[in-house]
Amino acid sequence: MESEQQRRKRKRFYRSYAYTKLLSLRSLLLSSTTFVFLFFICSHRFTFHTASFHPAVRVSSSLSLSLSRLVLDSSSINTNIQLPIRVEDRVVFTDHLLLIVSDKIIDQSLVLECLYYSNDSVNRQVISQRAFSFDEFQEHKSIVRCPLPRTNYSSLVTLKRTGDVADADWSRQMVKNQSVLYWDRLAYVAALDGNSVLVFVKGLNLRPHRESNPSQLLCKFGFGSLEKDQGFVFTAKAIKAAQEVVRCLLPRSIRNNADKAQEVRVTVVHANDAVPVPSMARIHDLKSSKIIQGQKYELCACTMLWNQAFALREWIMYHAWLGVDRWFIYDNNSDDGIEEVIDELELKNYNVSRHVWPWIKSQEAGFSHCALRARSECKWVGFFDVDEFFFFPPQGGRQVVSSQNGLRSLIANYSSSSNTIAEIRTDCHSFGPSGLSSHPLQGVTAGYTCRLQSSERHKSIVRPEALDLSLLNIVHHFKLRVGFRYLNVPETTAVINHYKYQAWETFKAKFYRRVSSYVVDWQEDQNKGSKDRAPGLGTEAVEPPDWGRRFCEVWDTGLRDFVLANFADAATGFLPWERSLR
Repeated sequence: MESEQQRRKRKRFYRSYAYTKLLSLRSLLLSSTTFVFLFFICSHRFTFHTASFHPAVRVSSSLSLSLSRLVLDSSSINTNIQLPIRVEDRVVFTDHLLLIVSDKIIDQSLVLECLYYSNDSVNRQVISQRAFSFDEFQEHKSIVRCPLPRTNYSSLVTLKRTGDVADADWSRQMVKNQSVLYWDRLAYVAALDGNSVLVFVKGLNLRPHRESNPSQLLCKFGFGSLEKDQGFVFTAKAIKAAQEVVRCLLPRSIRNNADKAQEVRVTVVHANDAVPVPSMARIHDLKSSKIIQGQKYELCACTMLWNQAFALREWIMYHAWLGVDRWFIYDNNSDDGIEEVIDELELKNYNVSRHVWPWIKSQEAGFSHCALRARSECKWVGFFDVDEFFFFPPQGGRQVVSSQNGLRSLIANYSSSSNTIAEIRTDCHSFGPSGLSSHPLQGVTAGYTCRLQSSERHKSIVRPEALDLSLLNIVHHFKLRVGFRYLNVPETTAVINHYKYQAWETFKAKFYRRVSSYVVDWQEDQNKGSKDRAPGLGTEAVEPPDWGRRFCEVWDTGLRDFVLANFADAATGFLPWERSLR
């Protein structure tokens, strides 16, 4: 468990604004917002589907809050009076309640309390519990993780800072006409992609590992509570659907006014279902500002992780030496100080960005999201985990590929041989605990040296511009557009050392946390013969007596020798990531 001091380090600052300033601006903002919204929906340039539309002019609260934030951010107010923390959405997970906050919390010393209201409307009780954590979310928002409510208390939770006096009238107003969303059925992200939008949806039950028929799906757009079909809504047909991602063309009204697409809420509805999927998904543009003079990075890497900060230095430093220029780290609710590790790597000029991805068991969707994000920055993107390391085996007693940028050169050689190659697949060798009982100080590449003989699975490096519009992937590889193909790298040229079964204390965390949507958790008594499970382990995280000797069929010291020869400090023998750990 992390200490209180470590927990506070994870937090961000929250701006202070003058309450009196808000009152003075309120009437101006409301009138301005009403005018803007009326102009938006009444412009003759907008085309709507009106079969079920009954006009009811309403000022969108989300739009009003966004405009209020813009006005207040532009003022230089500095008083001790703080505005209440406004909650936009609430999502119930199995072990916590996620709150989406309408502004960025940037005060790392801040302590937040979650306020819970009893379901007794006569004798209304309010209790508070400290929030688990909070974090950034996209550019201008935050997420706060709260404990689940007690029995007989509502999930309509609000927030306050420790020390603030909660105003009962304001609190009741904040929860009025609000709703609670549930993770088993939810549109949770919407990403802009040219003339279309990708909606990430949980609970549609689309077929795993393959495309689904999009003809029965519609996207609905608006500012109101779409799950209740309130507010102004217009629709568009889906053109692609796969697993948890639905792609719809933007309605002409938004397409012709792309600058107004940001923050428009989107959901998905089946043609045979009158009720849309509840939604917290607002359109967000993933285009990066990191590109300089239109030059893309040659080779990038994307991964999703949970509480693997200890492994990040080695993985990034090693693959940077092989030629990776840019890293996208999708953080799936880590609480082990990963921000500090990434900050340290950035200070050492490693181009790493952390992207908060709070959506549990959604790795495939996260990789689709990352492929879209990376497309504007990268020519090639590798999708692999922080316990997977590319290695070029020696041939005839000599290292064929051993120079710096070797992985980038390998990709360039294969891709230059044919312009139709869009995915390069490399087989994985699965390593076992190798007799170790704790994480090796020199890192996994030098510590684990015994593996299974046969390769398992493969991982891929892809050209994001050549991916199918569905962005369908099964973690190991993507579906490509027609006219493009993949290429298998021979094991004699390159392999991936997958340090899959590590020392028990490290492996146990992996046992509890599976991130793939379509891989059964080890705790469930299903698919016991799958390669995604630990053979013979069962369904409980109990260390087998012979764990340290398992999965050891071949002693393989190739990568260890390579790392010690190329990375160890000549004077001390320390590896660069080892020195960082001490």
